[in-house]
Amino acid sequence: MLKTSATAAPDGPAATGTRTRTGGEAIVDGLVAHGVDTVFALPGAQIYGLTDALAREDRIRTIGARHEQTSAYMAFGYARASGRPGVCAVVPGPGILNASAALLTAQGCNVPVLALTGDVMSAFKGRERGMLHELRDQLTVLRAITKSAEAVEHPSQVPTLIARAFQQMTSGRQGAVALQGFWDFFGTPAAVLPCVPLPRLAPPPLDLDSITQAATLLAGARAPMIFTGSGALDASAAVTRLAETLGAPVVSLRGGRGVVSDDHPLGFTVAAGARLWPQADVAVVIGSRFELLDIRWRYRPKGLKIIRIDIDPAEVRRLAVDVSIVADAAEASDALIQAIEKAGPPPRRDEAIREAKAAAEQAIQVVQPQIDYLKVIRDVLPRDGFFVDEISQVGFASIFGFPVYQPRTLVTAGYQGTLGFGFPTALGVKVAFPDRAVVSITGDGGFMFAAQELATAVQYGIGVVTILFNNSAFGNVRRDQLESFGGRILGSELTNPDFVKFAESFGVRGIRVTSPQQLRPALEQALADGGPVLIEVVVPRGSDGNPWPFLQPEFPRP
Repeated sequence: MLKTSATAAPDGPAATGTRTRTGGEAIVDGLVAHGVDTVFALPGAQIYGLTDALAREDRIRTIGARHEQTSAYMAFGYARASGRPGVCAVVPGPGILNASAALLTAQGCNVPVLALTGDVMSAFKGRERGMLHELRDQLTVLRAITKSAEAVEHPSQVPTLIARAFQQMTSGRQGAVALQGFWDFFGTPAAVLPCVPLPRLAPPPLDLDSITQAATLLAGARAPMIFTGSGALDASAAVTRLAETLGAPVVSLRGGRGVVSDDHPLGFTVAAGARLWPQADVAVVIGSRFELLDIRWRYRPKGLKIIRIDIDPAEVRRLAVDVSIVADAAEASDALIQAIEKAGPPPRRDEAIREAKAAAEQAIQVVQPQIDYLKVIRDVLPRDGFFVDEISQVGFASIFGFPVYQPRTLVTAGYQGTLGFGFPTALGVKVAFPDRAVVSITGDGGFMFAAQELATAVQYGIGVVTILFNNSAFGNVRRDQLESFGGRILGSELTNPDFVKFAESFGVRGIRVTSPQQLRPALEQALADGGPVLIEVVVPRGSDGNPWPFLQPEFPRP
């Protein structure tokens, strides 16, 4: 039974409604108040007070990982798939540095992840005496890779700082946030007020003049194209209507795939989009950094006009455009539809769009065996199943060779391209959606970054099906060394364990296949089994098709 306490906080006498709570208990109360049902944690001395409070809270499921990075990637996968904040808890110093790759990925992918960590004892702060896991100016490190990071110095501060952290990570352009507390803070009792969640910050008011300018540009367009990123994931219906109003193809490199389904006539991969790009005269960029421009495609059609819709005022200033609309993606898309209907939509070019899409589908068939394996996975995976990619030859091919039908069902590392992120991220996805199919693809190199989490999958019954494409290499590095560095191979050819036996040693079912035809029944059975399964696909070293001509194509130059 919780007791009311009159213990004074640093700011004055205890307020009515306070309860005696340790710092750890106050944080857990704040998580419960914000609807958190899962925390991915790796316990350690500096956060014992927090993890013990979690152990006593039956409204939150705590999943322990075998590495801090994988703990944070599980939180990332949970959040990216569900749209709800993911939470991880790790020790300071080397612990939070291990987790930093996932926080950087979450920030880059606009995914709400809260990282909870510790610090040295309060009496040793700033003294650099070499306390366990001490990291000088840890808060500055965290602020460099997150949307915000704050230190909690007394339990009474927790309700306010937790509420602000959730508001920060879920408002506007979403991202990662961090809270750190002194070692002794987590076990210190004090009078603490209840945590009251704060509303999301309202997006900037819609500038109707910018909407009118954009509609005028589009009314005079001959070949408009729409580009989506992760900022459009929750605006699928509105963006689809906008595309249909304009008769414009919708292209996404990674983050915005599925905003318009790939089986919609206007849903385009980058391979299809590249075929229409030289003729484009107006690009509507919605919730995307537009990495394709100048970085991937490295070609601007002459006279191209750019309309940019983004909720982040800072983002729209990073690229010179013709019209900037700082707004929520769905709200701005709906307003633009109304304005276009008044101004008059551009002429249709349905036949050219159909031809480009069909030609791209035919052209990518040369990327083998990746495309045939991806076709099997797409055929077997339910429409609402999750596909978690990886930095691998099949992962690169999936960018244009794996159809995506719904927002959030494709999970990627975005531009961070973190090798090894895929398998632990998939575990987080499956925790968020235990009743939906989750397939993780990986290469032999990337899988070994987090292979120990097979133990976590077994311990907590997380039924991810992992398809491991084993080409005994860091395939992309090996290709680059062969093609660009005189064939001098260094560190890119790998000696691997027997992956089937390796999986079985953890209690995971292991299967080995050597063809797409063999993969189909193996995957069907693995998904039907419901438990964690590892399917090894043997790919002879050097036999992977080259996906890069479709990711960085050559365009005709004037």
